Amino acid sequence: MKRPRVNRQAVVGTVLEYVWMIFGMFIYSFGWLACIMPANTLGGGAAGLSLLFYHITGLPIGMLTLIVNGVLLLIGGTIVGWNFGMKTIFCIAMLSVTMSVLQPLLAAVTPAGQTLFALDPVSDRILLVILGGIIAGIGIAICFRQGGSTGGTDIIAMIVNKYKTISYGRIVMTVDSMIILSSLFVGDMGVDSVIYGFVVTAVLGYTVDVIQAGNQQSSQIFVFTRRYEAMADQIIATTRHSATILDATGWYSKEDIKVVVVVCRKRETSQLLKLVRGVDGDAFISVGSVMGVYGKGFEALNKV
Repeated sequence: MKRPRVNRQAVVGTVLEYVWMIFGMFIYSFGWLACIMPANTLGGGAAGLSLLFYHITGLPIGMLTLIVNGVLLLIGGTIVGWNFGMKTIFCIAMLSVTMSVLQPLLAAVTPAGQTLFALDPVSDRILLVILGGIIAGIGIAICFRQGGSTGGTDIIAMIVNKYKTISYGRIVMTVDSMIILSSLFVGDMGVDSVIYGFVVTAVLGYTVDVIQAGNQQSSQIFVFTRRYEAMADQIIATTRHSATILDATGWYSKEDIKVVVVVCRKRETSQLLKLVRGVDGDAFISVGSVMGVYGKGFEALNKV
């Protein structure tokens, strides 16, 4: 009986995905512990909630992260079912591990009352908050690109959606806001901590969006022109893109017309528009943003 052949490339690819997720969680934890935590503020998600409990109990942040996510997973699994992916559970475990490792390590190498970047926690607070949001955002974006997730408020959104038809984004935003606002009732935190908390959340979210969609954002250009053949030939001759010709009917004029469709990178849009104008200055053009394009010349489909 023959043994089934092992696809080494698939195995290596899977291993690399998990290695990247470990690295991403390390970066994410570093942003929280080296910047956000010294700035005496909170953020959203399970990490923000764990930091809130840290200020209340003084327990290690890694332990609290595991407890918070563990409880959320247990509740979520009981209510909406155990459909959490292995990568999500892995990321949650790695988040706890990396925070448990980094917290004492950073405390040992950082002078009392200072930060790792020689920034003052009081006078340089805004810099710490922005830097922390960027670093944490990079970390979680790395995790997202490998198909992982840190759980947290995602699980809460799943639970709420089981009973109420509310958009996922609104639920997450509401929960994150409640976590940040709760800092008003903790220790020496005040209104300034709340404001900085919202800055952290905004910077982190923006960083994730830029990394997730920045390289994938493309433009879809529709060109309505009578010189469609010359237009398509010029596009193919002067750019690395092809073109698609569609049949259309102008309902006002009741005339048939051809539409040239081109998909290009965002940065190439201006070049394409100049080309169109050079071929037919009377062409009608529509440009739309496309979040992701997969296939030859763009992102590989196996990265989805």
